[in-house]
Amino acid sequence: MTINKHVKEPEIYHYFTNKGEKLWMYRHKYYDNMGKRKEKKKSGFKSDKAAIQALLEVKAQTLRGQTKQVEYENITVGQWLDIWYETYKSSWKVTSRKQREIAIRLQMKPLLGKYKLQKLDKTTYVREYINVLKSKYKPSTVQLLHRLFKIAINAAVDDEILQRNRFTKINIYNKDENQKNEKLNYFTPDQLVHFLSTAKNAENITNFTFILTVAYTGIRKGEAMGLQWKNINFKNKTITIERTRDNKGVRTPKTNNSYRTILIDDLLIQQLKTYRKWCMETMLSFGYQCFDDSFVFTSYQTGEPITDNSVLYAFRRILKKANLPDVTIHGLRHTHATILLNSGQNVKVIAERLGNTPKMIYEIYGHVLEEAESQSVALFNQTLEASGAKIGANNP
Repeated sequence: MTINKHVKEPEIYHYFTNKGEKLWMYRHKYYDNMGKRKEKKKSGFKSDKAAIQALLEVKAQTLRGQTKQVEYENITVGQWLDIWYETYKSSWKVTSRKQREIAIRLQMKPLLGKYKLQKLDKTTYVREYINVLKSKYKPSTVQLLHRLFKIAINAAVDDEILQRNRFTKINIYNKDENQKNEKLNYFTPDQLVHFLSTAKNAENITNFTFILTVAYTGIRKGEAMGLQWKNINFKNKTITIERTRDNKGVRTPKTNNSYRTILIDDLLIQQLKTYRKWCMETMLSFGYQCFDDSFVFTSYQTGEPITDNSVLYAFRRILKKANLPDVTIHGLRHTHATILLNSGQNVKVIAERLGNTPKMIYEIYGHVLEEAESQSVALFNQTLEASGAKIGANNP
């Protein structure tokens, strides 16, 4: 193909197709961030004005140091997801790696993979991804898949391939729906007492002690699975969280805030003392010894650490026997937080106990805090009335 330089613009050229059609192109030479000589070219413009406009945009990007945006102009969402996954997968925890691999393979690439990464706009994203997911999955699943995609896009921003993340202000469901979902996933104090009583009478000592520990501390299921006897200080009445465990193995806790030492009460201390004696006897019957670094929760069938499934099955059995709402194990954590909030406990203290930040507490339990505020207003008025104070409005 013969190209001919524009009379005024040295980086603009025209050429003729096999059918004799005159088209325009640009060829822009620049240096990348490493000082290496590069060339960006693009053809197929119908007029020299269109080619010049596109060239000016590229020049502006290179002058601003946005050379990666120029180089990756034509990369698709699917191609970026592959690059992102292969580059960073070794630094992710095994659960995160599996979760992201499945989301990329089954949802992100099938729905968005064909679009240019730099051209994908919010409207297209909502229409082709969020709305399609909503038709197939429950809101919490859609929220998760949306969050995972934002993580991938943030990585492209960090890598200077994108200037910003366009998908940060998208609500999967409104505030009322969010609060409704949270409200459904916890017990009232009376329900919790009934649930724990049922567990004590219906389940073996391991399942009961596990559930009692989660309910009385608010720790995550994986954190409870990862407890070792050295993490329980019977003298100071504390539990220290420093790992998480599931059927994929032992890992560090979810976040830096998750490393924590929390106080526990006498009831739980006494149950753990009783349980430790049982563990020592049971493990010995299977030829094992109970050491400080032994995992706390032990199977009565094998003398080895319990598995995820044994706890889940036990939890469901108790729910059914107690005829209680369909709350999850994680709902025990919500129950713990809700009871503390309703009792007027400080948000910062609760956040530290749960391994969260105060901001997360406000976001997750906003409805509980609103209810507590309403009760405090009524309580203030009732207290004054009880003291005999009668203050009417000052009419003009």
